[in-house]
Amino acid sequence: MTILETTETAVGVRYHVSVDGQDLGLFSSCEGLAVEVVMETREEGGNNDFVHQLPTRLRYPNIKLTRPLGKDAAKVAAWVSSVASGYQRRTCQITVFTTDGRQVASWSLQGVVPVRWTGPQLQEDSAKVLTEQLEIAHHGFTGGA
Repeated sequence: MTILETTETAVGVRYHVSVDGQDLGLFSSCEGLAVEVVMETREEGGNNDFVHQLPTRLRYPNIKLTRPLGKDAAKVAAWVSSVASGYQRRTCQITVFTTDGRQVASWSLQGVVPVRWTGPQLQEDSAKVLTEQLEIAHHGFTGGA
């Protein structure tokens, strides 16, 4: 058996999100699960062969979660609006499931804060699916895939 025969490819996945154990529901799209090592360059006098590349810090982009508008929108709205009464960093769990319910991967994020919620564009003459998007900032992964 080759590695290609034993590797499962997740097609048609759902992203389950919870914040400090509070279920925010399933999302159909997740963008921004990434980390970048910020590099600093240093030129050494008299050395013209190369420039030193030094790692400095990690940078995490915001994560954007999108889904069709549904009953779980109230859970997201409650979490986002709670920021008005006090800023508190949370832990977030994003778990990827296949459409038949098998877990593919999971990430724990630390220091999570909601940045933006965008609701659907309501247009009478459009037959599009109404969607919502939640954008969150975080301070890194505490565990991964």
